Amino acid sequence: MIDAAAILRQTRIMLKISDIAYSVEGRPLFEGASATIPTGHKVGLIGRNGAGKTTLFRLIRGELSLEGGSITLPHRARIGGVAQEVPSNEVSLIDTVLAADKERAALLAEAETATDSDRIAEIQTRLSDIDAWSAEARAASILKGLGFDHEDQLRPCSDYSGGWRMRVALAAVLFSQPDYLLLDEPTNYLDLEGALWLENYLVKYPHTVLIISHDRELLNRSVGAILHLDERKLAYYTGPYDQFARQRAEQRAVQAAAAKKQQAQREHLQAFVDRFKAKASKAKQAQSRVKMLEKMTPITAPEDAARVVFTFPKPEELSPPIIAIEGGSTGYDDKVVLKNLNLRIDQDDRIALLGKNGQGKSTLAKLLSSRLDPMGGKFTTSSKLRIGFFAQHQVDELYVDETPIQHLMRERPAEGQARLRARLAGFGLAAAQAETEVGRLSGGQKARLSLLLATLDAPHLLILDEPTNHLDIESREALVEALTAYTGAVILVSHDMHLLTLVADRLWLVKDGTVKPYEDDLQAYRKLLLTAEKPAGSKPKPKPVAKKASRDEILALRADVRKSEQRIEKLNEMADKLATKLADPSFYEGDKLGEMEIWQKKYAEVRDAQDRAEDLWMKALEKLEKAES
Repeated sequence: MIDAAAILRQTRIMLKISDIAYSVEGRPLFEGASATIPTGHKVGLIGRNGAGKTTLFRLIRGELSLEGGSITLPHRARIGGVAQEVPSNEVSLIDTVLAADKERAALLAEAETATDSDRIAEIQTRLSDIDAWSAEARAASILKGLGFDHEDQLRPCSDYSGGWRMRVALAAVLFSQPDYLLLDEPTNYLDLEGALWLENYLVKYPHTVLIISHDRELLNRSVGAILHLDERKLAYYTGPYDQFARQRAEQRAVQAAAAKKQQAQREHLQAFVDRFKAKASKAKQAQSRVKMLEKMTPITAPEDAARVVFTFPKPEELSPPIIAIEGGSTGYDDKVVLKNLNLRIDQDDRIALLGKNGQGKSTLAKLLSSRLDPMGGKFTTSSKLRIGFFAQHQVDELYVDETPIQHLMRERPAEGQARLRARLAGFGLAAAQAETEVGRLSGGQKARLSLLLATLDAPHLLILDEPTNHLDIESREALVEALTAYTGAVILVSHDMHLLTLVADRLWLVKDGTVKPYEDDLQAYRKLLLTAEKPAGSKPKPKPVAKKASRDEILALRADVRKSEQRIEKLNEMADKLATKLADPSFYEGDKLGEMEIWQKKYAEVRDAQDRAEDLWMKALEKLEKAES
């Protein structure tokens, strides 16, 4: 007999973390930690760098074994996340994403060879249930949102760098729609446009989401609860991040007041005991107060965490402007990327660079930092100008087998150890981290060291490209404070809207081969991106074909044409098979209404795919003809 109540209980099982314990190299990360995540909720997992957030994900996925407690999930729940970038192979982006739905792929493969009519019907019914026929459109929509247009999606993964293949991996897991979506800092490899798209996508995601993030905007817009990992415990708070922050502050204030009040009571009781314990007439009262002291459960005042700091050295003041460009242009080799540049930077400027990837933000940053020469126009800089430059790739270029103190000794060999340690402390790297090999430091600690090295010479202009990647929320707030107090100019490229909003007072839009002031504010720019036809940043486009295309470029274009032709041939074969099946009179015998609708829908999907493939083939032919002319 079927137990309906048991089935109902099973469907209500949530992600339950019960009294778990786990240590790494003898250091406890979890001690009696518990939390319950309601099914279907969107939850932000926060905590300081190194607290154990990524480890908790690995415990949930079963990659690590608990030392105590348990983690329970609904039966057969599918867990998904972005573990690593997709391989650099010849599989197209769209096919890579489609393959992430393993059930669909297996059913389609079986449908090609199945001969049993009952099994064929089962396969088609299941394909219909999982909406398999709209899969390509859904996959294409996700890839587009993350910055890949239709032509990009047909290119092989090997055409893209690691950061872009991480986007493909993210697209794949979003497409597969696991019951529990676990994302670990996904915006670290997205630009502003992609981050805003992801915010919106997660709000509509149909299943449970757990996301590790230090991005306040994402935590305020995309999640409805916060799971806080602190002092080896977990606490679940309903509401977005700002509501959590207020609740947390109120709790700490109440706890501090209670601890203060209890301490006053203890001191009063102890004073009575000390005064009268030797007097026989007061002995009973003194003993009574001793027992009261023993029974009091200590209330510990919340520890004030060590203040997170960034201490930027102060540069001397230079006469304005520190950089002026009139009619400037720049680019690579003989290709002009940016032109008609008329820009001025003063030492008190705080400028955010806006614009989709591939429009030239990095090119402009290289020009301003003297890493790229101007190709035309007038380019004037102050003779004493010092420039600091921080880009995310510099974190990966640190010497992993050396300590932070050794990094500084290389740059400042004449300075004493005490001064160098003071510099490290000014960026939140305490004595323990100063002597730790960089390879063993957290991502946030490495980023702090790179920021220190970038500002070591007290630059008059500081150019920061995604400086908040790997920094926790406290560190991001400290960076905001440091940049606000900094007496040099700042150029910012970041997907962190919170940082841009609090720091930048000027906006430059890099678009259509030039740079112009953006007169509206960041919220208006956000709205513009979300309502635009292409809301997410585009990938850096392949270099335009020169007037005289090289042999390699022509060969690449011919390869694109061949791939398009092969795709059309495959779709034509599929269409012919479906047309033959639908033209068979025996197919319409008996009660097969549902099955007929499925096959007709599949035929319509294939015909639509044919139209798109033929359109791409014509575009590829046009490019080839233009290059060969």
